[in-house]
Amino acid sequence: MSEAAVRVIGLWPSPFVIRVLIALKLKGVEFEFVEEVVGRKSELLLRSNPVHKKIPVLLHHGKPISESLIVVQYIDEVWSSGAPAFLPVDAHARAVQRFWAQYVDDKLPWAIRILKGTDDGGMEQAAGQLSAALQLLEEAFAQLSQGKRYFGGDSVGYLDIALVSHVGWVKAVEKIAGVTLLDKAKVPNLVAWADRLCAHPAVVDAIPDADKFVEFSVTYGSFSKPINAPAK
Repeated sequence: MSEAAVRVIGLWPSPFVIRVLIALKLKGVEFEFVEEVVGRKSELLLRSNPVHKKIPVLLHHGKPISESLIVVQYIDEVWSSGAPAFLPVDAHARAVQRFWAQYVDDKLPWAIRILKGTDDGGMEQAAGQLSAALQLLEEAFAQLSQGKRYFGGDSVGYLDIALVSHVGWVKAVEKIAGVTLLDKAKVPNLVAWADRLCAHPAVVDAIPDADKFVEFSVTYGSFSKPINAPAK
């Protein structure tokens, strides 16, 4: 059997892998998911990403692309017909989306790792930072969505993909650490957005129930740091 034209090397709980899967599904691209074994790095991964040696990696006709936000942009550019663009046409609007996507990756993963016990640090400080980040994203949603369903407006966009990929772990650490982060009283628009987007056909299978993330954290806690802190 010949190899699929599009392959994704990854592991399902990684938010950085999740966003690549969502992007491909939104574009209607058929792909093969090559799942890594927890705690190991396959020869294919090491060969495909020799610099960072981390997931995710997109293989398109055998050519590797790494760093998840770069991969999402690549998918948007290559499969530009048949589905709405992830990034807006206006240069300033594109820059704003990229700014907030980078903000998400700067603020959320560190706090999530502490709250699920992977990294050392103060739980209260991590919860406070995550809550503050979500509050700013609530305000950003009001500005960027312009009263529509998504950060991208009428259709799922770049920032939607970047942020929703972390929602599974946000909900999981609420259970693990006993904190409330997606609080309807504080971030009502973000809570509604998360519920809406997680039910989207391109997203629903990529982000399982929070209990599955909790189970993974309990089972593979000692391996969570290298697996869930991959190259972005």
